[in-house]
Amino acid sequence: MTDFEICFNKTITLEGGYVLHNIKGDTGGMTYAGISSVHHPTWPGWAHLNSDQNILELLVKDFYESEFWDKIRGNDIISNKIAFQIYDFAVNAGIRTSVKIAQRIINTDIDGIIGNKTIEALNNYNEDLFELKFSLLKVFRYKDICLRDKRRNDDFVISNLKFLCGWINRVENGMDIS
Repeated sequence: MTDFEICFNKTITLEGGYVLHNIKGDTGGMTYAGISSVHHPTWPGWAHLNSDQNILELLVKDFYESEFWDKIRGNDIISNKIAFQIYDFAVNAGIRTSVKIAQRIINTDIDGIIGNKTIEALNNYNEDLFELKFSLLKVFRYKDICLRDKRRNDDFVISNLKFLCGWINRVENGMDIS
């Protein structure tokens, strides 16, 4: 049985902890604990940034559980390794993207929805092989993002290239969850 606490704690570490970030050129805009103000403008935590840290931590945890863990049906996945990979990449790249990569690996219909057939296939797949394949496909996705996102200015800047090493480090540091 999977453990949301273990997966959440690993993801919050990979997201940089409970820190407010505003990085120039980041299309996600200002983020707190990995929660993007652009993608999640109605998150209740935005109103509490200068409040009690305990309140913010609870709001962050509730957000990650309801918006990602529950939607990937993390409690129905037997392997923590498999559940973590899908969950963490859903946080980073979106639920449908993460689920489609998982479905590609387990050879089910690639619809981006975790249904009973996907759960059954995930629960019958070798977790170490899944983690390896999923990690490799994440790196390919990051590479494709950087190659597609060429933006020119006086210095020819590829805007997402500055995030590539961080993304690859996240893949490496996100492997071998117990």
